[in-house]
Parts: sequence; structure tokens; C-alpha cells
Amino acid sequence: MSGPGGTSILFIGDVIGSVGRKALRAALPALREEHSPTFVVVNGENAAGGVGITSRIADEMFALGVDAITLGNHAFRQREVWPYLDDVDAIVRPANYLASHPGHGACVVERGGVRLGILNLMGNLHLDPGRVMFAQAEVEVEKLIRQGVDHLLVDVHAEATSEKVAMGWYLDGRVTAVVGTHTHVPTADARVLPGGTAYMTDVGMCGPRDSVIGVRKELAIESMRTRLPVRFEPASGDPWLCAVLIRTGERKLRSTEVLPIQVSPRLID
Repeated sequence: MSGPGGTSILFIGDVIGSVGRKALRAALPALREEHSPTFVVVNGENAAGGVGITSRIADEMFALGVDAITLGNHAFRQREVWPYLDDVDAIVRPANYLASHPGHGACVVERGGVRLGILNLMGNLHLDPGRVMFAQAEVEVEKLIRQGVDHLLVDVHAEATSEKVAMGWYLDGRVTAVVGTHTHVPTADARVLPGGTAYMTDVGMCGPRDSVIGVRKELAIESMRTRLPVRFEPASGDPWLCAVLIRTGERKLRSTEVLPIQVSPRLID
């Protein structure tokens, strides 16, 4: 099974509020110049003030040349985006939400004759998507393969490291890449699994590193220290973009390399 060679996918981790959006705008041109990705996919789960996404923000990301946007547990927090999720193919929420929920869980984008499938899933541990992630993964992967995709990227938005690792092994050899989002801290386990699937437990976030996973640190500490309700707000200091670059060879649905990327727009010439 052979296909277009030299395909690469730049996947950017959870964009946090306005500071994350600014970091994305600042860093993406340099990343394009350095790595020449075929596709750019962004997790926009926290792009609107740290919770969810709006249609305006999604349009801004597409205007930057982003090919697809994935979401997560805050997909429906901004009610105005619900019709947009139904109407726009290239933005996807977790496929294991209920079928009655707005939007869809997978899409296919094409560039240069290469068809990339994007699947969004959400973990069941500590989150509540409505349906079992592994059963839904089986259905959606088979559906995308029947559609004739050359490559398939899976964004697993999950709290538990174990659940992400298990999904990587479960899909190894059947998809091009399984990447984790949601916990906002990049992990040190990027590798190509034995079956040819690129894997990383969490890509990290595009947002303020001077924070507690994107939240103003004094608010997060107050909540943990007092055990009382605290209204969280996105932080703004020391923005960084965390991403992963996945390279493929001649074989469809297989990766040859996975490269973690961490860059501060302040350091870009």
C-alpha cells in the first residue's frame, strides 16, 4: 500500500485565550518556513477566553492557513458556535459525544492531492463525552479508511495519561498519528510506535507558560489552597507554542518521524 511521499503534519496543542492566539499568529509563519508542513492542524479547545471557541476565532485560524481545528471538553461552552460546528466541515469536536450534539467528530482535508483524515476523541476517565472512546474510535477509523484517506491524524483529548497511551497502542499500525491534548504540558515520549504510528501523550499548549496550565497562577493556587470556588482567568505571561511535526514516507497511514516543537515567539527573529 503506497501513497504520496513527503507528507508532513504540523499539529499545534491547545490554544489558550488571546495570548495563545497571538502566539499562534506570531510563530506560525516561521514554523511554515522552517518545516514546510503539508497540513496544519490546531486544537482550539481553549481559544475563547480559555473555554471553548467562537466562530470568529475559528475563522481567524482558518485565515492563517490552518487546515483543520480540533476541540475537546469545552467544545460547546460558547453557545453561538453550535451552528458553526454543524456547518463547517474542517472543525471537529470529539466523535464520542452524543450523535445529537452539535457538530461532527471527523473530517477529511486535501492538499496537493493528499487526503488527510482528522479524528477527534475524548477520554472517558474524569471526562464525560457520552460514549465509549475505544468503541467510537473503531467505528470512525474504519469509516475514514473507507473514504480513501492517505493519512489519518487522531487527537485524543483526555485527562488520564494511561488512556492516551492505551489508545496509541490500540491504533498502532492503523493510523498515521495519535497525539494527546488537554493536560497542556508536553510529555517526553514522542516516538514512532512499532506499527508505524507516530505518538505523543500530550503535545502541550500554545499559551502562557507563566501560569498553571494556562490559568493565572495565583487563582489556581488560591483554589487549591482554600478549596473554595475561584473564577479562573487565562494568564498572559511568557507565551510559548507547543507542537509536533509528523513526517511520513511512501506508505499510507504510516509515519517515519515525530518531532516535538517548543518555541517562544519572542525568540523568533
